[in-house]
Amino acid sequence: MAQLRTTRNATPAETSSRRRTIASYSDYRDAERAVDWLSDQGFAVERGAIIGTGLRAVEQVTGRMTVGRAALVGAGEGTLIGALIALLFGLFFSGPDFGELLLYSLVVGASFGAMAGAIVQAIAGSGRNFASTMSVATDHYEVQVDEDAAAEATRILDAMPARDVARA
Repeated sequence: MAQLRTTRNATPAETSSRRRTIASYSDYRDAERAVDWLSDQGFAVERGAIIGTGLRAVEQVTGRMTVGRAALVGAGEGTLIGALIALLFGLFFSGPDFGELLLYSLVVGASFGAMAGAIVQAIAGSGRNFASTMSVATDHYEVQVDEDAAAEATRILDAMPARDVARA
């Protein structure tokens, strides 16, 4: 599994004039597989990048948001916060039976969460009466490398076992 690590080197905009697209993929896993292959073959992968192109924000509507639903969601979130607080108090303090502490924390957390959710939704009024999730989608992914290393990277990728590859 790939790990995401961010460092401050040159941004893609700063290096775009010195990079060349050597392969294009419709799926991120295929682009990642190509970079893994380059790495396995000893190519200096820090000279490359996977660039998602055709970016667009997608907001998927998941349903109506009423005061009742907001209270229910708030109660669930409050219950989780109450459970966390009970666990923390149970670990670091001695006192009442843990079961009683947990039950009390769950009830109080659910109550406050429900009230907060209902109040926030009531204040929002008719401004936004739906729930949604946001994501970013791409049309395709390009593997780009520094211009002076593009020929070597292309040669290495040409030796990669075939798998629906569109070369640039």
